[in-house]
Amino acid sequence: MSQSTTAELAPAPTIEELEEQERRLVFQRFSYEDAWALGSLLVEMARERRLPIAIDIHRAGQQLFHAALPGSTPDNDAWIDRKRRVAVRYGAPSYLVGSRFRAKGTTFEHSSRLDPDVYAAHGGSFPIRVADVGVIGAVTVSGLPQVEDHRLVVAALEKFLGTSAG
Repeated sequence: MSQSTTAELAPAPTIEELEEQERRLVFQRFSYEDAWALGSLLVEMARERRLPIAIDIHRAGQQLFHAALPGSTPDNDAWIDRKRRVAVRYGAPSYLVGSRFRAKGTTFEHSSRLDPDVYAAHGGSFPIRVADVGVIGAVTVSGLPQVEDHRLVVAALEKFLGTSAG
């Protein structure tokens, strides 16, 4: 069984697991060089798996990194923008925001009062949180099912920050 097939069979993360990831994946600082290194790591991980994704890193409203890999489309860039807006606005991973709405028996699109053409609470955008500063931007992936977009970003952040669950 391939790695991606195994991951697809894993249960979706719980709200508690998502909140734990959010607490654990915090930067001490985040520079232009960090954006390049994190983005390059995501490109390397995606190329190894032949993933058709687009990758974006924003800080303080400025795009610091962008890559579109074979198989990605302009729609991925539109999804990136919408997911990033959710992660930055809520200060939480876009997948966690959507999960919280689903846990209440509703959807983000129905209950957030935000334009779904501008905001998407789908997995794949993770806020860049700097210790003692707060959320300064987001790293976002688009092109896979939302839980897989989320997992890829988390795996890259864990590797980059040298952390893991447990």
